[in-house]
Amino acid sequence: MVIGCSGAGKSTLARKLAAMTGLPLIDLDGLYWRPGWIAPPTEEWRGIVTDAAAALEWVMDGNYAGTFDLRMPRADAIVWLDCPRRLRLWRVVKRTARNFRRNREGLPPECPEHLNWKFLKYIWTFDRDHKPLIDAAINRFDVGSRLFRLSSDRGTAEFLRMVSRRHAAIH
Repeated sequence: MVIGCSGAGKSTLARKLAAMTGLPLIDLDGLYWRPGWIAPPTEEWRGIVTDAAAALEWVMDGNYAGTFDLRMPRADAIVWLDCPRRLRLWRVVKRTARNFRRNREGLPPECPEHLNWKFLKYIWTFDRDHKPLIDAAINRFDVGSRLFRLSSDRGTAEFLRMVSRRHAAIH
């Protein structure tokens, strides 16, 4: 399970982990958004995540703290990308510029890349408003031994090398 703020690199890491391990990739953004950036009703969303998390194996990309209770207990490992705010903002601006008004991979039609103040505010206030929710879930579901908290690109690269070595040793 790969979590963290927008721009932290969740999708990139999740794709690499899925390719490296052969596990199916579940992109929660792609499951969540409807055409036109329409969000599903809460109960419908929880049903979608329940079904996705029920699979035997997966790499799941997405924060969605309201579904931690459905995913954290089932995850063998939780990778929290906790990089600095300025890096997250830079990556989101760069991604938006690169894909402006085009659909990003994994999103439904009519969800073109864009940037607005609400989204920028979410990234800016993530550490204050959302990190405590992640910490609380980690404590609630006792995932400390399964948690990999990565705060730099170097740490992420080292994590990928470790997964590659372990995966090669198993297979």
